[in-house]
Amino acid sequence: MAQTVVDLATNAASPPPPPDPTAALSLRTLWKRFGETIAVHGLNLDVPRGSFFGLVGPNGAGKTTALSMATGLLRPDHGTAHVLGLDVWQQTLDAKRMLGVLPDGVRLFDRLTGAQLVTYAGLLRGMDRDTVRQRTDDLLASFDLTADRDKYVVDYSAGMTKKVALACAMIHAPGVLVLDEPFEAVDPVGAANIRDILHHYVAGGGSVVMSSHVMDLVQRICSHVAIISSGHLLAVGTVQEVRGEQTLEDRFVDLVGGRKDGEALAWLQHSSA
Repeated sequence: MAQTVVDLATNAASPPPPPDPTAALSLRTLWKRFGETIAVHGLNLDVPRGSFFGLVGPNGAGKTTALSMATGLLRPDHGTAHVLGLDVWQQTLDAKRMLGVLPDGVRLFDRLTGAQLVTYAGLLRGMDRDTVRQRTDDLLASFDLTADRDKYVVDYSAGMTKKVALACAMIHAPGVLVLDEPFEAVDPVGAANIRDILHHYVAGGGSVVMSSHVMDLVQRICSHVAIISSGHLLAVGTVQEVRGEQTLEDRFVDLVGGRKDGEALAWLQHSSA
C-alpha cells in the first residue's frame, strides 16, 4: 500500500505480484468487457485486513463491476479475486462464507417481513435457529427496525430497505463486508447508526470495503481509499496519503478530470435591476 499514485504505463509493463494472503481482499489483473466497452482494465488492488476501505469513482468507473467480480456475483473475463487468502472462483463456498455483501440493485425477497428476511438470510447460511433468532433481534434493534419487523419489506422505504439488506449481510458475522453505496437513501440518523455499527465491526477485527460517490463521507469514515476511473486504478493508499494537502474531493477531481465551467450557463443569471 505504499504506492499511492499508480503509474499506469509502469503498472501495465511489469507483472503484478501474487495475491496477498494477508489482505482482506486481493484483486489481480481483473478484466471485464461488456460488448465494446471494457468496464474494468486489469485491476490490481489489495485491501488491508482490518481497514475501512473506500472505493470511489465517477459514474461508470467500474466500481460495481469490480466489486461484483470480487464477491463472486460476476465472473471476470480474466484475473483473480481472493478474500482472506481464499480464491473466490476456485474456493467459492469457503470464500463466500467469509463475505457479507450488500450489492447494488439486487432484488430482495420483499414479500417477507423484515424479521423473516433476516431470519431467512441466517438459515440460508446454515446457522442454528436459536442463534438466528437472537441475532435477528439484535440487528433489527441496532438498525432501528424493531417497530417494523413484521411489516413486509415491499412496504419499506428505500432507507429501511437498505438497512434490512445490510442486516442480512451481517447476520453470519463475516470477516469482510463489501458494501455498494451503503448510505444511499438513508436518513442522517440512520446513517449515523450505520457508521457506528461499521466502526464497531472494524474495531472488532472485521474489514469493510464500500463504494460511494460522497467524498466527504469517505474522507471522514474511511482509513483507506482507492480512486478508479474508466476501469483503471488511479490512486490507492490511506486517505491522508491519497488526498495529500487537498480535500479528497479536490484530489478526486484532479485525477479524474471533467469539471465544467459553470459560467457556460450565463442565461441562468437574473438581473436585480
